[in-house]
Amino acid sequence: MDLVQRRALEPHRGRVLTASLGGWIERTFGHAPGNLGPYERALTHGSQAAANYERLEFLGDRVLGLAIAEWLFERFAEEPEGALSRRLNALVTGAVCADVARDLGVVPYLKLGKQAREDGAHDSDNVLGDVMEALIGAFYLDAGLDAVRGFIRKAWASRIEAHAQAPKHPKSALQEWAAANNRRPPEYMIVDRSGPNHAPHFTVKVSIGKLADATGEGTSKGAAETAAAAALLEILEKR
Repeated sequence: MDLVQRRALEPHRGRVLTASLGGWIERTFGHAPGNLGPYERALTHGSQAAANYERLEFLGDRVLGLAIAEWLFERFAEEPEGALSRRLNALVTGAVCADVARDLGVVPYLKLGKQAREDGAHDSDNVLGDVMEALIGAFYLDAGLDAVRGFIRKAWASRIEAHAQAPKHPKSALQEWAAANNRRPPEYMIVDRSGPNHAPHFTVKVSIGKLADATGEGTSKGAAETAAAAALLEILEKR
């Protein structure tokens, strides 16, 4: 009897989950999905299925870059290309996309394999950042560029105003500090790499000769280098 009841409930449970996802998409994007398929794929990690978010991430990354670039071009009409590029790079990082995904409540809808779940992929900046871009790709296919533009401007609104001036990347700032003070260029070295391939963790050390050094951590080599550069700048500025 128990087996019969369980089988009878499975289709109903599937419909409930699908309705829940459809409602979340409509609330999040302000648009009732015409086809849930691409959104489901955007939320599917490679550990769960071959039909995962990777292709949609490729598309969403370009759509996000275009929407942000267009917005910056309008919003900061007097800034030169270099400043706009720094703003763009700061707004489309994996960490920022992951934070947006968390703000929107993406995590409960992720489809992860058992090992990925155990490895903490649900809170990985790499995974959440990729999923956010994939969702943008799915939304673009479903609703078009105008709708995506409106969504991105709402989701990134507080972030685009976070800096009165275009932020300078910590690695560039450290490089400039070294040159201005007649020091050797910063040298970066990976001191540790741990975690599975889908959720790696890096520790990087940066040094300027024998003057000073600092370490930083991140879910990619670049993110760890950026964190290390920021930490070393903080040390140097206190001297």
